[in-house]
Amino acid sequence: MQTKYIFVTGGVVSSLGKGIISASIGQLLQARGYKVTIQKFDPYINIDPGTLNPYEHGECFVTEDGFETDLDLGHYERFTGIHTTRDNSITTGRIYKTVIDRERRGDYLGKTIQVVPHITDEIKRRMLRQDVQDETIDFVITEVGGTIGDIESQPFIEAIRQLRCQPGRCNVVCVHLTYVPYLKAADELKTKPTQHSVKELQGMGIQPDILVLRTERHLDDAMRMKVASFCNVDLECVVQSEDMPSIYEVPVSMQRQGLDAAILRKLGIPVGETPAMTNWHKFLDKQRNTTREIHIALVGKYDLQDAYKSIRESLNLAGIYNGAKTAINFVNSEVIDEKNIATKLYGMAGVLICPGFGQRGIEGKIIAANYCRTHDIPTFGICLGMQMMVIEYARNVLGYEDADSTEMNPNTTHKVIDLMEEQKSITQMGGTMRLGTYDCELAEGSRASKAYDGIGPIYERHRHRYEFNNAYKTEYEVAGMKCVGINPGANLVEIVEIPDKRWYIGTQFHPEYSSTVLHPHPLFMSFIKACI
Repeated sequence: MQTKYIFVTGGVVSSLGKGIISASIGQLLQARGYKVTIQKFDPYINIDPGTLNPYEHGECFVTEDGFETDLDLGHYERFTGIHTTRDNSITTGRIYKTVIDRERRGDYLGKTIQVVPHITDEIKRRMLRQDVQDETIDFVITEVGGTIGDIESQPFIEAIRQLRCQPGRCNVVCVHLTYVPYLKAADELKTKPTQHSVKELQGMGIQPDILVLRTERHLDDAMRMKVASFCNVDLECVVQSEDMPSIYEVPVSMQRQGLDAAILRKLGIPVGETPAMTNWHKFLDKQRNTTREIHIALVGKYDLQDAYKSIRESLNLAGIYNGAKTAINFVNSEVIDEKNIATKLYGMAGVLICPGFGQRGIEGKIIAANYCRTHDIPTFGICLGMQMMVIEYARNVLGYEDADSTEMNPNTTHKVIDLMEEQKSITQMGGTMRLGTYDCELAEGSRASKAYDGIGPIYERHRHRYEFNNAYKTEYEVAGMKCVGINPGANLVEIVEIPDKRWYIGTQFHPEYSSTVLHPHPLFMSFIKACI
């Protein structure tokens, strides 16, 4: 089958859930036996979100090949199980840099470089994935960030318009997500914002094939008919996306309304039978029937849900598969001290010490690690969280009161966490950390090894500059903190654990990046089981 292209755009307001809709379309097409990939085109001029503050952009998700991307790629992977790469995340910054680099080399032979055709041609090339080698894909789903009308997204919309006008336009479908607000004073749902959004999209030369209406209240057929009539869209192609108890209910809702069938019909593909999606429904049944609740403390410095999105979802998924609802309680590490730590962690079944960068909030994380270790509370430290567990152990068990990371205190006499050798000559910040998938050998019989069912080596994703200082490795192991995961190439300590505790494990890598709906990560599964 010739590759088909699905474009997902948004209107009215941002944060409507284009990523969830894109991921849901991917899951539904996979259920029909098609091979899909999903990519995100972001209008911002940053090369990638790696240097963006989480308050600005939420979590930075890392692909297997070490590219820092938008958090929506986490949704794509969790819903579909596909492994995204740098080719799945494109920004305006990358587009312009590519074109400018070509101009500097003289590739354009003296031509004046313009948004049309040079920028739009590069966007189209990326949308069609012409650089991706050895890829056989039935459907390429492309989500365009921002909303219609944003000045930054106009070149992307123009590129889509041009693709629809080229030969083979029957291979392109446009899905537009809009908002239908409810006005409480009038007790009415209003479709006018959707009409204006579609009109603006039409003014840019694109007639949407399918509308997905984001709504907090159910839309009856009369309202859907009104939208279909005013927006020149078939009634069967007007789908509503109501608030759901869980984002994982969205694919089932979209299938029930025939979103995947409408896409296939628009592309001239036989619809066939509706897939059963047996494993997905089994997961949803587990989620709906879970009544037990466990409280997990998330100790970090970003009081923002999207800042730790993959961690939150990994905890939720592991809870569901362990028969428990995970109630996540954010604890701001900046306000933790020795006097209030017992109160902050009261009633918690387990504690996860979050990753991050910089000085802010680290002393609170160290205090939390100490409290959990001395009170034998199941504890999971990720990246910087693992490093804080190591520093706490050095200070309070090894007796090195000034033990620290050179990231926070370059002058400490006990650099138990130090800058990686390969990082010492690097001056630029963006895209220069240890990034992507590396292998790790597990110590036989360790709790970490048991969590992975003794399988080894394992392969996990990284995003860090600093590492465990191997000069102290023997001291740690003699004192009781074991280094049970080692990268064979760099001899980097990947996992530490204290075997005589119920569950006290820190990982230098980020296991949350590879936890999916149908395959929750084994370390999160083991952690939640210990908490229960």
